Amino acid sequence: MTELHDIDVLVAGGGPTGSTLAADLVRRGLRVRVVNKAPHAFEGSRAKGIQPRTQEVLEDFRVLQEAHAEGGPYPLAGIHLGPVTAPWKMQQRSKPTPDVPYPNILLLPQHRTDAILHRLLERLGLNIEYGVALEGFEQDTDGVTSTLSTGERVRSKYLVGADGGASAVRVATGLGFVGETDDSDKTLIIDCTIDGLSRDRWHMWPKASAGACPLPHSDQFQVMIRLKPGDTPNLDHAVLADQFHALTGLKLRDITWVSAFRPNVRLVEHYRQGRVFLAGDAAHVHTPAGAQGLNTGVQDAYNLGWKLGQAIAGAPDSLLDSYEAERLPIAAGVLGKSSELYQSLSKHRVSGLKRGDEERQLSLSYRGGPLAPADAPATKTLHVGDRAPDAPCTAPGTSRLFEVFQGPHFTVLAFGPNATEALPRLTWPAEGAELRRYAVRGGRGIDSGHITDATGQLASVYGVDGDALILIRPDGYIGGIITSDWAASFAAAAEAFTPR
Repeated sequence: MTELHDIDVLVAGGGPTGSTLAADLVRRGLRVRVVNKAPHAFEGSRAKGIQPRTQEVLEDFRVLQEAHAEGGPYPLAGIHLGPVTAPWKMQQRSKPTPDVPYPNILLLPQHRTDAILHRLLERLGLNIEYGVALEGFEQDTDGVTSTLSTGERVRSKYLVGADGGASAVRVATGLGFVGETDDSDKTLIIDCTIDGLSRDRWHMWPKASAGACPLPHSDQFQVMIRLKPGDTPNLDHAVLADQFHALTGLKLRDITWVSAFRPNVRLVEHYRQGRVFLAGDAAHVHTPAGAQGLNTGVQDAYNLGWKLGQAIAGAPDSLLDSYEAERLPIAAGVLGKSSELYQSLSKHRVSGLKRGDEERQLSLSYRGGPLAPADAPATKTLHVGDRAPDAPCTAPGTSRLFEVFQGPHFTVLAFGPNATEALPRLTWPAEGAELRRYAVRGGRGIDSGHITDATGQLASVYGVDGDALILIRPDGYIGGIITSDWAASFAAAAEAFTPR
């Protein structure tokens, strides 16, 4: 007799990656537990930059408003050169456009990001189990049996390690963690108050290899001090205050969190081993430059969540292989970019302070991957595998396309009379995520099942000037573009991620 599964998914790690994944799974009706080895939630500011694409993910979970209320824009840099402080714009401040509603990075200390996601989980009826470590697991063809530090054994269909760079799940798999750690290069991060320092600049002292970024809605700064090769970190608060004063002439006090880190650039050789998956820092660790690590982890979770939901509902197992195929190349590219920025900073190059479109993660695409064939039909602006952009429109209760996408469902948009006529004939299974169907039309008025594109901006943004069906995945990427033979072509496009 087959052993019964206690839950669908066990998540090890309750940081941003694990919390995002758990929230996505729970809203799909799955049975989930999250265990976290630490006795409480993370308390520091560490990863403080929320990139535009991650803000779109938070909007899908209906928590972006909280993030914007608790965060703020990045200030201009103030570079201290002796008695002179030179202003420097690290990144361009862009205005929202119809397709990119959140073009700028958000300054939000990591402990606040965690708290926002944890409150979301509580609203969904799930609490993180703190002080509970995963001590081991065994997997078979039907599931995973995990042993917890409490002595409990948990049976789940899948196990996900989102338990950080020292991941116990990754170590237990035996998968290689390829890369390097520079033990001679250490940086201190300190959350504290600084007397007499203005809060309208991200202060930098290049010669002292030190910086102080004001954290929003508080009197705190995040201080970073890069140590000289061979220096041993001393985390005593009085010693840290003396060290900062010697470097800058300023006094810091009221330290609430301090950490020493080494540049650690590593990538796991595989994201999946049977029914066990890795996500976030468990799969890839970065330098802090460019605010990429947390964001890449959240998007790992956003990619994996809907695929686990579909697989549990009966979609082909190959859908789960697409997680590694889509996300590992992204992580490899992001690792390269953050390392490049860090090397520029280490050589005191101003170019290392610059941030641009690449870091925003809006242009990342899964083109050419297993769910986005390179020879698939395309529009004038989009290919299968690209991010599905926002656009103004009118539908019941909404004025933007992202509001139409909001939730764990698939969406199909029909442009043109022939595609619209085919819309009700498209087949979709009752199991797994639902499909929401909308005919796009011009003119005015609001009707159920229709999206009004009164200005033509939606059609323009999506590059459609004739008949087309556009299928959007639950993670906001284009899953299919169909321009003829509607029912059969749609079924072929959806076959890879729908239950059989």
